[in-house]
Amino acid sequence: MNQPLAYIHPGAKIATNVVIEPFTTIHNNVKIGSGTWIGSSVTIMEGARIGKNCRIFPGAVISAIPQDLKFEDEDSLTVIGNEVTIRECVTINRGTKAYGKTEIGDHCLIMATAHVAHDCIIKNNVILVNAVTLAGHVEIGEYAIVGGLAGVHQFIHIGKHAMISGGSLVRKDVPPYVKAAKEPLSYIGINSIGLRRRGFDTGKINEIQNIYRILFQQNNNTTQASRILEAELDATPERDEILEFIKNSQRGIMKGYSSNY
Repeated sequence: MNQPLAYIHPGAKIATNVVIEPFTTIHNNVKIGSGTWIGSSVTIMEGARIGKNCRIFPGAVISAIPQDLKFEDEDSLTVIGNEVTIRECVTINRGTKAYGKTEIGDHCLIMATAHVAHDCIIKNNVILVNAVTLAGHVEIGEYAIVGGLAGVHQFIHIGKHAMISGGSLVRKDVPPYVKAAKEPLSYIGINSIGLRRRGFDTGKINEIQNIYRILFQQNNNTTQASRILEAELDATPERDEILEFIKNSQRGIMKGYSSNY
């Protein structure tokens, strides 16, 4: 691999068929898998673990130290899966001793100027649209989409297949399968189009919709709704996943449906 206009630290471990464009800097203690393309003027810092067939566009900074005053220069990682696309000027910080790493799963798309803070966990097939900012310790489930310019508070959980409107301020947990919008962030329906694209049939979509009617549209608080769901609906993976999400929520879940903006 001959990259005369890029700086690659001798301690970096890079597969032989990785393409590194000019003016990129790769620090020590970095591993990059085969087939990955790294554009010009990218900075990949210590602790980065990048999988196969990724694309990293110009101006991205991967695995910089956390923007956390408690950070004490401990060893930590940024782990990026396979076939991940990271667009221009994205910043992804490595973990702290709290979790030890920031993780991004396979097949994710992180659009231009997005920021992923320390100790975030992003599962497979997630899309972060332009200028999304994630504070530390955010967890996002598979196939979730976070709209452009959204800001996500630290320690927030976003369930899989959720879709969050652009410009949202996410201060509460967002359960799986829903659409979320308005201010404060509220339930506006289930992500039926996304679910159909992912292979959910009409019966399953109707089941999920019925769960959220009980939770968000019948004036029940979360405790009351959970009891009704357990007592009146048959156990299914989706029902149990939603109940478990509510049970484990540390920040509380977002508001229910309202016609008022």
